[in-house]
Amino acid sequence: MMTIDKTTTVAEIMTERVIVVRPNETMDVVQDIFRKNNIHHVPVVDKGMVVGMVSHADYLKLLHGFTLFKTKKSDEYNDAILRSLLVKEVMTKQVATLGPEDSLELAAGFFRENLFHALPVVDEENMLIGIVTTYDLLNYAYG
Repeated sequence: MMTIDKTTTVAEIMTERVIVVRPNETMDVVQDIFRKNNIHHVPVVDKGMVVGMVSHADYLKLLHGFTLFKTKKSDEYNDAILRSLLVKEVMTKQVATLGPEDSLELAAGFFRENLFHALPVVDEENMLIGIVTTYDLLNYAYG
């Protein structure tokens, strides 16, 4: 079994350039982010502080509730709904965070116990400075 070096910190493997949205943006912005980027989690920030998270799974659940049949009209209808829904109405509000000096062992524990796949990394003022994902951990361990 692979063991993670206990001295490695979250800061060493986190992604620093994070794509974010704001609470009052509409879900069509999130849709565009997921379509154009190979990411599965978008932190929601207000004045630099993390206030929520929208996952690709949240987005897919939302789409699943839309029209069943794929027609030009249903796509227009779905797009209209996404343009009217605010991020703050869809986001997960209770978001665990890590600090840059936290260990990878702590991050792995969060992922195992809570079934999270991404955690925002924040500084002492709770400002977003990065994100760490299960993919980052796997890449570190086996990359």
